[in-house]
Amino acid sequence: MSALTPAERKRQQRARDKLRQEEREALLLSRRITLDLYHATDERLLRTMQRVDIEEEQDLVTRLIHAADRLDDAALQKLVALP
Repeated sequence: MSALTPAERKRQQRARDKLRQEEREALLLSRRITLDLYHATDERLLRTMQRVDIEEEQDLVTRLIHAADRLDDAALQKLVALP
């Protein structure tokens, strides 16, 4: 058995790190949602992210879901009512 080169050790470390990441996601993720956005909706998403200084779409969507969950039923219905 020969000693590993630095490149081989790094390759093995990346493989271990990737496995750990996949294991972490498997434990934490409930499900993955794919979302298609029309141009106007995407513009509103980006504008909202800019207004609240959030850089990642996932972060904004997560915060909005949790904020909506804190609303009472009437406020939630008002929020999601079509304009």
